[in-house]
Amino acid sequence: MGNFQVRTDLALEARESISEADSKLRGVRVEEYYKEEEDIQVTKVMIDTKNAAKAMGKPIGTYVTMEAPALVEPDEDYHREISECLAEELRQMIPGCDKEQSILIVGLGNREVTADALGPQVVDNLFVTRHIIKEYGKAAYNCSKINTISSIEPGVMAKTGMETSEIIKGVIHETSPDLLIVIDALAARSTRRLNRTIQITNTGIQPGSGVGNHRNALTQESLGIPVIAIGVPTVVDAATIVGDALEKLMGDDKEFDSLKYMGQHRLTFAELNNMYMTGKDIDAVIKRVSFTVSEGINIALEKE
Repeated sequence: MGNFQVRTDLALEARESISEADSKLRGVRVEEYYKEEEDIQVTKVMIDTKNAAKAMGKPIGTYVTMEAPALVEPDEDYHREISECLAEELRQMIPGCDKEQSILIVGLGNREVTADALGPQVVDNLFVTRHIIKEYGKAAYNCSKINTISSIEPGVMAKTGMETSEIIKGVIHETSPDLLIVIDALAARSTRRLNRTIQITNTGIQPGSGVGNHRNALTQESLGIPVIAIGVPTVVDAATIVGDALEKLMGDDKEFDSLKYMGQHRLTFAELNNMYMTGKDIDAVIKRVSFTVSEGINIALEKE
């Protein structure tokens, strides 16, 4: 019987889950560095080949993971240092960042489900410029360079009856942006990364994948323009909680593998596949983290 599968959207966790025998998987490069002053661990996972993508279960591309434990702590300045680090990584990911561009920012998720409201709440705090520039030109902002920023909150299929990709394709057809930035809540495998991690990737995103509700992918191939996805894990699979508890119960038994154990008792733990957990203070966390993420985007795209 195989190992019990615990869903994760983080490429870093997918890399960690590969067995030691495959730890030097060809086609996967990993770069790590630690920002001591900000207490942020940054890990870049670069998937270069199709075989590596298949082994990782992630598309070919670059995945930047920022682990910031302070992100869950209240802060009057909404963790400006994390926003600045996010902006720095985002600039490196945006093609042609030094040029003026038209950028569409999409907040995925359901505003009425707190753990899934990250995207809509990020959109609430963005510095949107397209309508002003169309009306008055760049002179309205008294600057030499400014990006044309627009945003949309497409909602969920249960409300609109439309695929998110259909809505976004229509907006792209009408407004012709150069770049798409998508924000969504993710699922993590580790409770220590819950609400403490930000992932940025240039591979796009599949809405609903965090809870196994796969919708049409939002990628450069499907939309015709580059897509950068920003996500924060706000939920963990219930199997993660059970696995952590089992490992603590076994204490010093280093040979015990919780996922293997649950795989051997698959029927007993089957119901865990459809259960997701989040923190009791998720409403306050989403409000704080969404502002941190929106400020990071605003800084990355600010006028000059």
